[in-house]
Amino acid sequence: MPTLGVNIDHVATVRQARMTNEPDPIWAATLAELGGADGITLHLREDRRHIQERDLHLLGQTVAVKLNLELACSDEVLVIACQARPYQATLVPERREEVTTEGGLDVAGKQQRVTEAVARLQDAGIEVSLFLDPDIAQIEAGVKTGASAIELHTGAYARASADFASDHELQTLSRAAEEVRSAGLALHAGHGLTYRNVRPVAEIPHMCELNIGHSIVSRAIMVGLEQAVRDMKRLIR
Repeated sequence: MPTLGVNIDHVATVRQARMTNEPDPIWAATLAELGGADGITLHLREDRRHIQERDLHLLGQTVAVKLNLELACSDEVLVIACQARPYQATLVPERREEVTTEGGLDVAGKQQRVTEAVARLQDAGIEVSLFLDPDIAQIEAGVKTGASAIELHTGAYARASADFASDHELQTLSRAAEEVRSAGLALHAGHGLTYRNVRPVAEIPHMCELNIGHSIVSRAIMVGLEQAVRDMKRLIR
């Protein structure tokens, strides 16, 4: 059974909408843990649109489960990550004009830069995952960086599942998953996963970790965060 990493970025998004102190992502992480989260995921973006450095430092002191920091390969954020030393760092692409991460990291086109970022994080004692599209060329390039895990970008599958035409995208994910596992890396997945479409991805052989944020936080508005996490955990079991 894959573990569940709950992404709390959108809790911080609501807070930053008024530039105030609530809702607090630290409190949200505690409730997610009470609901059964196996990890807490957060993205410290260069423009600080949601998560702030204060959040990262306090979560590092309070989270009892795995802390997974998403970040771009920028020097500024890499320095912060190496100082904070979360359990895991996931390297992702980042464009300031995007609403959310729109695709996987282009490792094949930026091999040296990504490899150097992986090495810096690992030298600080941090496990490193790469957020990649389910593309064999990108996965092969990712393996060469020395990262210990690859998180498959499930956005295309999520969009297709909304139109009940997800079989092709699920097969693409499954083939990519086989490539990751055959290379000896841990298999993760995330982006756009919901209570309606998560099961087939959770059932991909050797799936280790799913990172889900928007759907859980959306349900939490109605039923509370602790219950929303419990509902997702029940599905991926």
